[in-house]
Amino acid sequence: MNVKNFFDKDTSTLSYVVFDKITKDCLVIDPVLNFDLEESTFSTKSIDQVYKFIKKNNFNLHMILETHAHADHLSGAQFMKDKFPKSKLAIGENIKSVQKTFKHIFNFKNFNENGLQFDLLLKDNSVCSVGPFKIKTLFTPGHTPACVSYLINEKIIFTGDVLLMHDFGTGRCDFPGGSSGQMYNSIKNKLYTLPDNVKVFVGHDYMPDGRKLEYKSTIGIQKKLNPHINSTTKKKQFIKNRDNRDKTLKSPRLLLQSLQVNIDAGKLPVKEQNKQRYLKIPINQK
Repeated sequence: MNVKNFFDKDTSTLSYVVFDKITKDCLVIDPVLNFDLEESTFSTKSIDQVYKFIKKNNFNLHMILETHAHADHLSGAQFMKDKFPKSKLAIGENIKSVQKTFKHIFNFKNFNENGLQFDLLLKDNSVCSVGPFKIKTLFTPGHTPACVSYLINEKIIFTGDVLLMHDFGTGRCDFPGGSSGQMYNSIKNKLYTLPDNVKVFVGHDYMPDGRKLEYKSTIGIQKKLNPHINSTTKKKQFIKNRDNRDKTLKSPRLLLQSLQVNIDAGKLPVKEQNKQRYLKIPINQK
C-alpha cells in the first residue's frame, strides 16, 4: 500500500491517491476543484494531476472518499466520477445534518437533506473492504458535525481538517455545528487511542514559519508534539485555547461558494435557461 499526495497551493489543501502496485487498485481522498473567486471561473487543474497519475499507472479507482463538506475549496468528486464512472463517492452519514443546516442558510427550498447525493453514507466504526484495502470510518466531529477520519488497513489514517501537522495543531471549530469540545473528544478519545505507529495524513498544510510542505505524521508524534492537543492536554484548556484562537480567524475565502456545492456532493448548480450557472451568495446584515 502506497500514498501519493497532491497539493493545491491556492487553498493549502492536500488530496491523496492510495494505491496498491500489485493489484492496481486505488482510492482518492478529498479531490479539489479549482475556483477563481475574482473571475468566478473553475478549472480542473488539480483533478487533472490526480487523473494523469491514475491513468499513467493503469490504476483502477474504486472509491472517492470525502472527509467532510469542505468550507475552503470546492470538491472535485463529480469530475473524478465523470472520468471514472464505476467509482463510488462516499462520506460520513452525518453529512445529512450539515445539509440541513446549509439548506436553511442558502434557502434551498427543494434541496434533499437525505444524503442521497452521495453513493455511500458511511457509519461510525464501519469497515468497507475494497480490493486490498480495509477502510474503517471513524466519526471525528468538531471541525464540522460530519467530519470523519479514514483508517486504512490499520496502518494509515486520513484526518481531514481535524488533526493537522504536529507543528501546527488542529482545525478550527467555529463553523455552524462545530464544537471544540467534540474535537477534543474526537482526537483524545479516538485518534490518540490508535497505535503510535499509525501514519497520519492531514487535509491541509499551512507551512508555518515558511517551512517546506509536510503532510505526514504519526499518532505517536502528534501525541508528543501537537501544540494544540498532546497526550497531557486537558479538555478545558483545549476548549479555551481553541475557541479564543477561532475568534481571531477570518472566514475562508471560498466559504459560501464551497459549501453550497459540497453539500450537493460536488455538483455545480444546474444551468439555467440562459445556459449560465449561478451560485447563491447571501448578504448578511448587522
